[in-house]
Amino acid sequence: MNELHLTIAVPDRTALDAKVAQLIETAVASRIAARDSTVWGPDAESEASIRLAWVDLAETSRPLVPEIEALRSELAAKGFDHVVLGGMGGSSLAPEVICAAASVDITILDSSDPDQVRNALADRLATSIVVISSKSGGTVETDSQKRAFEAAYRAAGHDPLEHIVIVTDPGSPLDESAREAGYRVFNADPEVGGRYSALTAFGLVPSGLAGAPIGQLLDEAASVADELTSDDPTNAALLLGTLIGTAAVAGVDKLVIADTTGNGVGDWIEQLVAESTGKQGHGVLPVVVPDTAAPNFTPATDDSILVIVGSSDVAESTSGYAAGIEGPLGAQMLLWEYATVIAGQIIGIDPFDQPDVESAKIASRKLLDSGISIPDPAFVDEGISAYGESSWLTAMTVAGAIEELLATLDPAKGYVAIQTYLDRERDASFAVVRETLAAKLGRPVTFGWGPRFLHSTGQYHKGGPDTGVYLQITATPDNDLEIPDRPFTFGEFITAQALGDGSVLEAKGRPVLRLHLSDRVAGLQRIREALL
Repeated sequence: MNELHLTIAVPDRTALDAKVAQLIETAVASRIAARDSTVWGPDAESEASIRLAWVDLAETSRPLVPEIEALRSELAAKGFDHVVLGGMGGSSLAPEVICAAASVDITILDSSDPDQVRNALADRLATSIVVISSKSGGTVETDSQKRAFEAAYRAAGHDPLEHIVIVTDPGSPLDESAREAGYRVFNADPEVGGRYSALTAFGLVPSGLAGAPIGQLLDEAASVADELTSDDPTNAALLLGTLIGTAAVAGVDKLVIADTTGNGVGDWIEQLVAESTGKQGHGVLPVVVPDTAAPNFTPATDDSILVIVGSSDVAESTSGYAAGIEGPLGAQMLLWEYATVIAGQIIGIDPFDQPDVESAKIASRKLLDSGISIPDPAFVDEGISAYGESSWLTAMTVAGAIEELLATLDPAKGYVAIQTYLDRERDASFAVVRETLAAKLGRPVTFGWGPRFLHSTGQYHKGGPDTGVYLQITATPDNDLEIPDRPFTFGEFITAQALGDGSVLEAKGRPVLRLHLSDRVAGLQRIREALL
């Protein structure tokens, strides 16, 4: 059944119902569906006018389905049985969720870590199809991944044209160069922003080639489109968006997402909400947890909203904001897109731009262009070099530095962001520190793999409320990896990304502690012990 079930529990529905009535009176839901760019005010009108095509994707993406399925059959007949996706942010998160929900295999390469890139290159290269996805066509991460795979195929005696598929916007630099070279190219709708692109070619091509039922996904979205575009008090998107937006205006700026689905949709929601709302000092910070029993769970009180994804069974709450949502993946995706832009309208921001994502990219590129210069560390403790502003960092040990960083945390409104520029597959077990630290502090803790999170929560870190403290972890790679025809390596690139983002955070007055590991395994163990 392609149905959505939403339950909302709030201590007092007066403000919520009043705002819903106001949105119904001003026909906000139907105006969004009609691509009315004035919904978010004059400052957002220009960007919104070219970013609203996602409302029709359940229908306009239909012609892609037979084309993708035909290519999958063609490639399967040639013995290709593995899909690798090189993409970042909106180009990678949706396919990861779609494939997980369908239990089909796909390798997501959304990293510049040289060890992780090398592992992807070594995995079933001869029978792999590599999808390179970049909306702008100029994303340095995906360009670097494309160069690495092209070189690997040539070195192995294979033609890259047989193995690489391109997804990009029409007329982008990648579109033009790929067509000229003879690659198979799928174009996405240019009037859909990256984080709203789940039902475009960016979500459908890699997922469909991997074997996910992409036609069913569109059916699920289409089945709830009328409900989500109606100016009606039962509209689930209107209710969820109003819940998030009115809570944020009241100072409840954390969104705890208890993702009980098992498909990782919480990570997709995290990017959608954080990057859409976190700007101009406003926004909602998503905190993804596996269930409400997790140590990192924060009850729906004070500064957090609880949304259980995958279940509509939410107990009535007298102390906070809570909701439960149940429904198929395609319907959930369209629901969250509508709810997020409705929340943005209430908060008073443009949900379609991402100015602080660009600022970190610019800072990283400047470092690469001028040559990376690493300053002297504040101290070196048994192979771990520590970097931080002298205004708060005075310790000379790892444990002491972490203690000083956490001492800057606002006990009422603050959160901790752990940012690990490591191998997401090999170092996955380190992510458990998020839950242990949250239990210790009693405050929300997020965990991001760099540079993946730069295209997600990175916008909120720099553009949202100034309530975060940031622990960066970088490491010397086991073996660096050259980027063909680039003057920098993957190791230098990921270092520049960490330093660039850290410099922008520090320029905004955010406390950042970077711990660089010369021995990754031993260093991670020492940090784990220090966080306990």
